[in-house]
Amino acid sequence: MEQKRQLTGVEKASYGIGAVGKDMMYMLSASYVFYYFQDILGASSLALGIISMVARVFDAFNDPIMGVIVAKTKTKWGKFRPWLLIGTITNAIVLVVMFSAPPTLDGGGLVAYAAVTYILWGVTYTMMDIPYWSMIPAFTKGGKEREGLTTLARSCAGVGSALVSIFTVMVVGALGTKFAPSGANAYEIERIGFKYVAWIVAIVFVVFIVITCINVKEKSSVEMQTASVGDMFKALLSNDQAMTVVITIVLINTALYVTSNLVIYFFKYDLGGVSWKANYTLFNTVGGGVQILSMMLLYPLLRRVLKLNNLKIFTYGICASVVGYLILLSMATVGVKTLPPLLIPGIIIMAVAGVNNVVITVFLANTVDYGELKNGRREESVIFSMQTFVVKLASGIAILVMSIALEIFSLSSDEATAAEETMDLSLGVDAASKVGLRLVMTLIPIACLLVAFALFKKKYILTDEKVEEISGQLADKKAASN
Repeated sequence: MEQKRQLTGVEKASYGIGAVGKDMMYMLSASYVFYYFQDILGASSLALGIISMVARVFDAFNDPIMGVIVAKTKTKWGKFRPWLLIGTITNAIVLVVMFSAPPTLDGGGLVAYAAVTYILWGVTYTMMDIPYWSMIPAFTKGGKEREGLTTLARSCAGVGSALVSIFTVMVVGALGTKFAPSGANAYEIERIGFKYVAWIVAIVFVVFIVITCINVKEKSSVEMQTASVGDMFKALLSNDQAMTVVITIVLINTALYVTSNLVIYFFKYDLGGVSWKANYTLFNTVGGGVQILSMMLLYPLLRRVLKLNNLKIFTYGICASVVGYLILLSMATVGVKTLPPLLIPGIIIMAVAGVNNVVITVFLANTVDYGELKNGRREESVIFSMQTFVVKLASGIAILVMSIALEIFSLSSDEATAAEETMDLSLGVDAASKVGLRLVMTLIPIACLLVAFALFKKKYILTDEKVEEISGQLADKKAASN
């Protein structure tokens, strides 16, 4: 029976707060687990890169499997909330275990520990992530209510990600200093700090999702559409425009993730200084704020006030992003050692990233109508289910690239024997390694962006005019069939 009443403020807030905790959990793992095992504990960066790549691809294929499991679940609490709660608790436990590696482990033992915990983390996160987003139709009506709740949840997820991106390094330092034994070196302080941060994030995550489960009542009879891996690739192979957009998303996200994953190494070992944590935190704060504001304000300004079409916005964005990377490379090459100038390219790159999040989603939506006209099938749910897959694939590729770079350039400091806040760790890294880091975090993203733009420009045909034409043809077909 269709739910008629409007969602209450408590229900909306409870669902949104779940997204905050969920993305705090995701961001801590996505942004810092590689750094934790490689830089702090000393695991092989190449081995970690291969593990991360395999885990992300496996996790991406695991998504539709979990979707089928949830769809077939029938309990008096519904099909979504049981898995949401089970996945949350197990994922929180795995996160704490992952960031609590025994300090005696090294070599193959450390790599094995990282592999097992990271893969388990991905599996358990999928266990709760799929039902969280899939349950929206179970307690909302369609149209504006559903769109509004989805927008709220995405915004809350952004808040969760931003909180972890901004505060983690500083909180790790503070807690590590407080609880580390006297005389602990910089890496011991960070190791202990990450363990306590993992506990904090895990507890917040569980509490927030429990609030969601208590206050959000689903309909146990709701139907859930699922797409298999075969369905996804079949839809892509029969829709050349969707294929073009998906490859573009992979390349653009790979460019962004390569830089975002390496930027902590840049601040720690290249820019250096005793205040590198504060500089890194401020850089992330500004960048994250700019990205969110770009989605909310800059894109509407370009689209509605300046009347630019999406293809022009995309073109100008790619050009601006390349310029931002070139500015960043130039500043790093000439030896800029203060934060304010580096904020300029950071703002440019993150502003474009925010706008691209919106534009690429629009492009992907356009391919749904195109596919319906071309193939006679409307595969909206199947095509949009590819978003999670391609984001995870891009993340895996970026981590593999990063691991190879770190292995080649041996970014570490042999002189880090004192408390980190009293030492400039950049002094222990040779000049060649710093130059290599700068080149990888700028030139590889530039190459990804240029290839993405060349492919998109050559293959994508869905201009605003073409989209309107397709919409008209579909309307005519529907009218004729009636």
